[in-house]
Amino acid sequence: MKTVLMVAEKPSLAQSIAKILSRGNMSSHKGLNGTCSVHEYTGTFAGQPVRFKMTSVCGHVMTLDFLGKYNKWDKVDPAELFSQAPTEKKEANPKLNMVKFLQVEGKGCDYIVLWLDCDKEGENICFENGGPFFPVKKLHGQAPARLPSRCTAFLVLDAVLPVMNPAHGGDKTVFRARFSSITDTDICNAMARLGEPDHNEALSVDARQELDLRIGCAFTRFQTKYFQGKYGDLDSSLISFGPCQTPTLGFCVERHDRIQSFKPETYWVLQAKVNADKDRSLLLDWDRVRVFDREIAQMFLNMTKLEKEAQVEATSRKEKAKQRPLALNTVEMLRVASSSLGMGPQHAMQTAERLYTQGYISYPRTETTHYPENFDLKGPLRQQANHPYWADTVKRLLAEGINRPRKGHDAGDHPPITPMRSATEAELGSEAWRLYEYITRHFIATVSYDCKYLQNTISFRIGPEHFTCTVKTVISPGFTEIMPWQSVPLEESLPPCQRGDTFPVAEVKLLEKQTSPPDYLTEAELITLMEKHGIGTDASIPVHINNICQRNYVVVESGRRLKPTNLGIVLVHGYYKIDAELVLPTIRSAVEKQLNLIAQGKADYRQVLGHTLDIFKRKFHYFVDSIAGMDELMEVSFSPLAATGKPLSRCGKCHRFMKYIQAKPSRLHCSHCDETYTLPQNGTIKLYKELRCPLDDFELVLWSSGSRGKSYPLCPYCYNHPPFRDMKKGMGCNECTHPTCQHSLSMLGIGQCVECESGVLVLDPTSGPKWKVACNRCNVVAHCFENAHRVRVSSETCSSCEAALLDVDFNKAKSPLLGDETQHVGCVFCDPVFQELVELRHAASCHPMHRGGPGRRQGRGRGRGRRPAGKPSARRPKDKMSALAAYFV
Repeated sequence: MKTVLMVAEKPSLAQSIAKILSRGNMSSHKGLNGTCSVHEYTGTFAGQPVRFKMTSVCGHVMTLDFLGKYNKWDKVDPAELFSQAPTEKKEANPKLNMVKFLQVEGKGCDYIVLWLDCDKEGENICFENGGPFFPVKKLHGQAPARLPSRCTAFLVLDAVLPVMNPAHGGDKTVFRARFSSITDTDICNAMARLGEPDHNEALSVDARQELDLRIGCAFTRFQTKYFQGKYGDLDSSLISFGPCQTPTLGFCVERHDRIQSFKPETYWVLQAKVNADKDRSLLLDWDRVRVFDREIAQMFLNMTKLEKEAQVEATSRKEKAKQRPLALNTVEMLRVASSSLGMGPQHAMQTAERLYTQGYISYPRTETTHYPENFDLKGPLRQQANHPYWADTVKRLLAEGINRPRKGHDAGDHPPITPMRSATEAELGSEAWRLYEYITRHFIATVSYDCKYLQNTISFRIGPEHFTCTVKTVISPGFTEIMPWQSVPLEESLPPCQRGDTFPVAEVKLLEKQTSPPDYLTEAELITLMEKHGIGTDASIPVHINNICQRNYVVVESGRRLKPTNLGIVLVHGYYKIDAELVLPTIRSAVEKQLNLIAQGKADYRQVLGHTLDIFKRKFHYFVDSIAGMDELMEVSFSPLAATGKPLSRCGKCHRFMKYIQAKPSRLHCSHCDETYTLPQNGTIKLYKELRCPLDDFELVLWSSGSRGKSYPLCPYCYNHPPFRDMKKGMGCNECTHPTCQHSLSMLGIGQCVECESGVLVLDPTSGPKWKVACNRCNVVAHCFENAHRVRVSSETCSSCEAALLDVDFNKAKSPLLGDETQHVGCVFCDPVFQELVELRHAASCHPMHRGGPGRRQGRGRGRGRRPAGKPSARRPKDKMSALAAYFV
């Protein structure tokens, strides 16, 4: 029996699809990476009985990056990144072992069916490959398709095809399933109409990724190093540039500039009120609307205020319609989520994707607002027929006949976003429910009828001036019944009258008002501008908006308005000063059009890539040569490093105090030597007992992640300039291999971490009386020997696991476990006396690990961080589980 391997984009999606295709008759087990499951069942494929294996990847598990030294900012000129720096695709999370997992599951299979998301990114996952040639088309009797030679890692097809059984007689072995929702009908139809992967769409994504990587990294590295080396209060760890991100910021700053340059103008409005009857009056609108000259306004007032009656000039009654909405696409969903639901674009997109994978809505990434003629509109509508909130509306539509949705834009991708099954708030949770409720109401509105209302208008004349009063009366609510926020406001009807009738004038007065500036851009308005100018895609727009927030270029204020920060404003003004095209949307919009041509097979991948990189390379060189123009703006807004921060520790070169700059990225600066030293981020820094590094005489500082988290000392110079070959930049004393320094790993290391393979548990000598042992690589922290007077790492090692022994002195606060003893020497892993005195936690959460469980490691720490010369490496014990491992899940 032949085997068909089927690969989805996410584990939850694989489970849902397998459950539908197998009709629930499947067996499941975890794959070797422990994250992706494999679901197996039998069925028929190409008219023959087969065994199906459905599994998944975890989204885009490949990421594009530079090779080797080109990832080191200090060793590479950013200009080299445009052409000389080779790139590779590598696993974003190597711990998942995705390539090996796919090879194991694909070995001996005869066919592969790709159930990846049906968009350009999904196609790209199909083709994420490891060599210059991709053999799919060759399998079909055609020449091999050329792929970018820069890709040196592989996934999916390139991982699976080499281990599959060879094809016979030119049979197809690779298939692509295209679907828009996780429903029985859609999934079964996709299985019955399998196609092939789209190579061109994959190449367009490759081109976008490489352009964004090379252009973004070159500009980002240069301006980050330049400005962070001069100014101390930028408060941003990365001064980033992005071909889409920067024009997005430009829209926000452009609105800010309009607000700042706005000069209010005074204008006057003539307001009249007439008595309709004894109990009611009508407020009339002036046909001139407003005037900006006070004397002219006063003249009009003088001409009308003496009039006692308003004469009816004309009346009209017109039936009008408020159109139902177009079908919902991604951009409109994000706009509404931000403006009405208070959800940021990225959060809304993540919520929509979760609803999709759970089968509640159709695929949420689409540019289309037009349903195909053969789309089953009644099917999704029937799903809502018993919903407690809109059952009556839905039943009436089904009984009377639905209205065909308005004709929108057909982008040729997925159908509009549609609810696929009924749900309640209790089922989804409040956040997901709010988005689901809107999507459902919007869909019902698209198949409802237009709202019809009667517009009554009376035109009046008071002296020489004309006024109007208009009232709307609803005839049929139509779609506004399901979308009440769109309803026509309820108003009192106008009194019956005809031309020539008169009404007493109650008052005429002049109102003085002022023009007001525009408000800051809302996220919804920004999304509209990005869509209009072709900045980003429906999938990437939320990412770009989120980036400018995270980079501290804008802050989100009430009403989800985006107010640029000082840094964001200066950057955009600087780009305008040097090269406006770096921030204007025009050049990126042109690039997006070229990328779309690649996807359609109408443009050559390499030509587009080469031409665009050449343009930005020239712009980069001009930007570097003209950076003084932006620097002039920076000098006005930010403080030099020498004038920033507060004295903290002494420099080992000049022995003067260096200043600690807390603003992101936190660092130490010696104004006398004009040297800056980076520090660990996202924690607190303080002086460490005025102790000095034996290698360079710099005073040590102590980094801490919190009161119950990790902490370790570090030498500012060694942290930036590793003293030993086996050390990397960014290592503290807890990873230093100095053989005799009292703060080093060699003196304070205990044994291998119980969670990660590369880490060593190191005693924190400053943590008493709440003593801690922390891993120098991961976030595992062991709280131990509370209230002990002193804890020291002994020079002796455990005979069982070779971990360093601990000498614990409880003094007066002795532990009841020790009886009359106040001091004990033992192994933290093996000694039964220490078992009840150790509590393992994650530094990030500070919650105790659960004992036992399926993910529990079965070994103890092996060896210590330091070893005497010639001492053999530590080994794992073979006896019972250690005290630390017992707490690890």
